Amino acid sequence: TGQGDNEGGDNNGNDDDDDDDNDDNNNNNTGGDDGDVEEEDASTSDTDSAYGTEAGSAYTGSMTSSVFRYKYENGRRYHAYREGKYVLPNDDAEQERLNLQHHIWRLILQDRLHTAPLPDPDENPQLRILDLGTGTGIWAIDMADRFPTAQVYGIDLSPIQPDWVPNNCRFHVDDFEDEWTYSDTEKFDYIHGRALSGTSADWPRFYQRVKDSLKPGGWVEMQEYDAWIFSDDDSCDRAPWTMEYVRKLDGASRTYGKPINVAKHHKTWMVEAGFENAREIVYRIPIGAWAKDPLLKEMGRFELIHMQMSVDSHTPALFSRVYDYTPDQIRILSEGVKREFRDKSLRLIKSYRFITGRNPTE
Repeated sequence: TGQGDNEGGDNNGNDDDDDDDNDDNNNNNTGGDDGDVEEEDASTSDTDSAYGTEAGSAYTGSMTSSVFRYKYENGRRYHAYREGKYVLPNDDAEQERLNLQHHIWRLILQDRLHTAPLPDPDENPQLRILDLGTGTGIWAIDMADRFPTAQVYGIDLSPIQPDWVPNNCRFHVDDFEDEWTYSDTEKFDYIHGRALSGTSADWPRFYQRVKDSLKPGGWVEMQEYDAWIFSDDDSCDRAPWTMEYVRKLDGASRTYGKPINVAKHHKTWMVEAGFENAREIVYRIPIGAWAKDPLLKEMGRFELIHMQMSVDSHTPALFSRVYDYTPDQIRILSEGVKREFRDKSLRLIKSYRFITGRNPTE
């Protein structure tokens, strides 16, 4: 419905209100106390006045041409603003991955965009919403459509968002690792971040800034997935390329100063920052169409495509900068991992997490 949704759904979601962390780096760990993913039996052009049309009208503030002077490395294109701070590309292939990822998130939440219990827009029509690391802006645009009286803002290092957006949606090139300068009159009702693990060197500081930029009673929501692979059987043991890859990815990100396998810590960081009603919901999504449940099977088909694209996005910069991998070494490792993802005998799983917290009213 896009409003007042705080239930966990029924797609193997697990609502975890405990503050204990799980050791998620065990090959057979399933990312929490979630149920097993059951395997399937092998035998069985009008113009809309609500949208802006003027080129560049989606952006607030001024942009210099330097933000468009993208950097190229290992055949991929990267952001120019604050060059080198973010290790994923921003080219067309990456934008396709981000939009596919958005579709998977919506499938998981049964077309909802959030799990935080946001106010009814009819009762609070002036909601201010901030999307951190907005990427292609697809979530922010959808939220602006769902909340037509709200003001939705998205920030990112790359100006890759479309110009044709709802009039209540604006984008800005910015780095959320910098100091936040929102005044008391600019504070937000809801701050959202998706797949931001690997983007911050100091998460406690990040959450303090989020807290300071929320109105009393406002909500923060992080939608994350573990940068690890799990299974309910011995599939991880039979996927040596994949497990070597996630171990090296984790190590490279830590060496780079922005650990990527940290999704399981976000709830604890929220609690330590002083957020109330901290809540985590975990969904376990198959990689491939091997699940018996029809919805999980559909998710698995998309997740297989997404994970192959994800390997191609996550590997080049980190592995060449940290491990001095050559293009051939990157290609060989990536192909080995993707081959295992496509192996129909393997039952590999990803854990998706939705973490919310409320800023105290006093």
